[in-house]
Amino acid sequence: MNEYNRPLAGKVALVTGGSRGIGRGIALALAKAGAKVAICHPGDERAAQTLAELQQYGEALERCADVTSEAAMVALFDQVCTLLGTPDIVVSNAGILHEAPLVETSAADFDRVLDVNLRGCFLVNREAARRMKSGRIINIASDLALLGRERMTAYCASKGGVISLTRSLARELAPHILVNAIAPGSIDTDMTSVDSMSPEALAKDLATPLARFGTVEEIAATARFLAGPEAGFITGQCFGVNGGSVMY
Repeated sequence: MNEYNRPLAGKVALVTGGSRGIGRGIALALAKAGAKVAICHPGDERAAQTLAELQQYGEALERCADVTSEAAMVALFDQVCTLLGTPDIVVSNAGILHEAPLVETSAADFDRVLDVNLRGCFLVNREAARRMKSGRIINIASDLALLGRERMTAYCASKGGVISLTRSLARELAPHILVNAIAPGSIDTDMTSVDSMSPEALAKDLATPLARFGTVEEIAATARFLAGPEAGFITGQCFGVNGGSVMY
């Protein structure tokens, strides 16, 4: 492949929650573009297969690491720096869902979602900023941060926090580190599988101008763009890859 087809050659990328779903898709897109890619996961048996796929395109590694643990994130970044090099691209993707009415959501439920989705994003961004001299940070938010949704209070709150964190860090880390977010709409993954949804929930998610679910590849292509040389004048933005569910 020529340099045009591998614009991230020589770059090092870290993707949290990179063993499956959107994270896996982003990791593969970055690897195909030439980056050396590290993924972390909370103990996913699919990680070995994802690693093997990444290694078809170049150097890669996987680690089991809890994004809510400060010590684990410090250790993860130290290992990536030692084995692959200082990251040029960091994608904070790890996240969980919790669906329940507000009155049935315990404080522990709320804390767990905020812990993974927002505290985890904070720790990943902080450890990236401590090591990177320049590069790109990409945080995965959600269109529901902007829309809101009944029975998903904790999730919406956590992803709204991700967008605010992104904008704040874009100002703080400029001009050398660019920080942006992607807010996917409904994407067909194992976390939000079309096959597992009720007819009512499916109808709600399809009630967009494009009337379909997005694909992992469409999110990954946006991340690849934000990681690449074409996105050098973009920071503090939230890209709505959502089929029109939210229009800015």
